[in-house]
Formats: sequence, structure tokens, C-alpha cells
Amino acid sequence: MPKKLILLLSILGSGAIFADKYTEIQGLSPLPRFLVKTIHETIVVDGKLAEKVWAQTPPITLMFPWDFQTGKKQKTTVKLLRDKETLYVSYAVEDTDITAKYENRDDPTYEEDCVEIFIKPSQGTDSYIGMEMNARGVLFDYFFPFPHELDKKLNLEGVQLKTTIRGTLNKRDDRDQGWTLEVAIPFKNFAKLATRLPPKNGDQWRVQINRWDGIEDAAGRRMSMWCHSGMKDINPHNPDRFGILVFE
Repeated sequence: MPKKLILLLSILGSGAIFADKYTEIQGLSPLPRFLVKTIHETIVVDGKLAEKVWAQTPPITLMFPWDFQTGKKQKTTVKLLRDKETLYVSYAVEDTDITAKYENRDDPTYEEDCVEIFIKPSQGTDSYIGMEMNARGVLFDYFFPFPHELDKKLNLEGVQLKTTIRGTLNKRDDRDQGWTLEVAIPFKNFAKLATRLPPKNGDQWRVQINRWDGIEDAAGRRMSMWCHSGMKDINPHNPDRFGILVFE
């Protein structure tokens, strides 16, 4: 058997090449990676991001995949850290008109200004956990046995979530500056999906990070995300195209 064919079969057998089952747009950039550093200091989840370790962490800047959307391209940066028990995620959002009216757990926060993270700990399944959080700090969480209907009954345990607003919430006739969101997610919530917990040095999870800017069905609404979902229409739900977290 030719050496090149042996090498190709070896790569395919190792799972190094993954078939895109759901992606509609081909030829996209390779999936991005982010190194999640381990911290030993205490993070106070208050939405202020005052700890030095946040300032020392390089950001992910969300991109705008769909040029046919006409809303403002307002910047969003995201950072991730971890300790032995918890994954920490922070969002810094530029926003000239902050709108968030939902106040109760599992309200449809995706209909207004919100940020999202989809977390898929295992390569052996397309299922993942979704978290969609508005500028008030209200969480809509769910289990998504992709591509089937998502399960809204999931309530993650021990999540800490806070926001700070730079402006006036739900006041449409002024100009706001933006908002920050900080969330702590205990790893124990991923026990049914992860191969092992807590993740060890070098372990890889798949993640998509998104922002909805504006109100659903209103003119000028725009989505940004870590990496292009590969869908022709505005849709972030494609586990083929989740980015790669590498744990330290």
C-alpha cells in the first residue's frame, strides 16, 4: 500500500479530520483555538472584571459573519479562564442602545440584547449546553441534543452571573456606552457530556460564543460570533463550526 494512502488512513482513523455534517458554506477559515489558562486567585463575580488576571488574559473579538445584516458593527470581546472547579467567561460589549426587559430565569433573552455561549465537552456527540444571557444578567439555559429539539427544562446548578451597565437600560432616546457580563459555570454541570472532569491540561472542548445586538424583528439587529457558523441564514447553532477551547 502506498505510504501516502497509509498516512491518510491513519489520519482518518485518528479522528483528526472531521466531516461537516451540517455546514452549508464551504471554504471557511479553520476553526479558531483559545487557551483557557488556569488561575489560582479568587474571582469575585460582580460584572466589573476588576481582577488583574482578566486584564492579563488575551481577548476573543467576535466577528460579523453575514454581510446582509445592516445593523451597527458594535464590538464584543470575550475572555475565558478556569480553576479546578469552574469555567469563567467575561464579555465586554459596546452598545449605544441597551435593551433588556426580561427578568426571570429561562425568559427568551435571545429576543433582546444578549450574549451566548454553547458548550460541547465531547467529540463523541453533537449535543451541547446553551446559555443565553441578557444585559440584566438573566439566564436562559438548555440542553440541545442537536439536531433534535432543545430541552428547556435544564437548569444549571451553581451558576454565578452579574452585569454592569454603562448607560441607561431601556431608554431609547439617549446614547449608551455598553455593558459587561461575567459568569462562573461549575464544571460539574457537564458530567453527562464530558469525558472527564475537571478537564485536564491539553483537553479540548468545542464552544461557540455569540452576541445578539438589538431587538428581535426590529430593523438593525445584528449577530456577531467567535467563528462563522457556516450557515447561509442567520443561525449560530452548528456544532461542526464550534471553536476549540484548549485547557491548561
